[in-house]
Amino acid sequence: MTSVDANWLNWPNGWWVEHVATTTSTNSDLFDQAIGGAPTHTVIAADFQTAGRGRLDRTWEAVSGANLLVSILFRDPDRPPHQFTQIVGLAAVRACKQLTTVEPQLKWPNDLLIDGRKLSGMLAAVGPDFVVVGIGVNVNWSPDEAISLAELVFGTLLRPADLLRLLLANIDELERLSFDELHSVYSASLATIGQQVRIDRVDGTTLVGRATEVLADGRLLVVDDDGASHLIDTGDIVHLRT
Repeated sequence: MTSVDANWLNWPNGWWVEHVATTTSTNSDLFDQAIGGAPTHTVIAADFQTAGRGRLDRTWEAVSGANLLVSILFRDPDRPPHQFTQIVGLAAVRACKQLTTVEPQLKWPNDLLIDGRKLSGMLAAVGPDFVVVGIGVNVNWSPDEAISLAELVFGTLLRPADLLRLLLANIDELERLSFDELHSVYSASLATIGQQVRIDRVDGTTLVGRATEVLADGRLLVVDDDGASHLIDTGDIVHLRT
């Protein structure tokens, strides 16, 4: 059922936002719409997902209506797919700061952290000529060991739709950057660079080292304690306290 709540109206020019009370997955819904020809900057937001997923097929859960659960469609053949996740991550950092004055840290490849606790995660799905980026932001509720924006701004009413408006406006600005400009902005904003990290790979192995650079193709360069360099394209990463 599509909501007509006034909070979910009046979006930046060029954006088409559909708000639903419940769905299985906004990423799956928008991917299907993209296959059917939906235009770039189509957005689906949901109060609740029954089968929301995060990276590495993890479940993404949230109390109904409390948080921002949204997927965004991009069509731009001149930009590599990984940069759309970077754009959404950077835009989310800026939007959170504009809404609350709290500035999250951006962790490679696609998480937002506050004081080491997870605020937001992203998941991208690449189609034949499009990319769908899903993002969940803990606005008013968080699971154990994570954090929400509401925990940091006591007594302030936070509405997921307001965060989404700021997110979309910041995406517009970031999409105006060239490939090289965006890579520079993302690299400078990435809290992972310079950190001692542990990477749990999908094959079960673990790598510990210092993250020194993110390459233009999105991979992370990690130098281990023996001085050997490793290029990481996927894995679970933990910032280690020194």
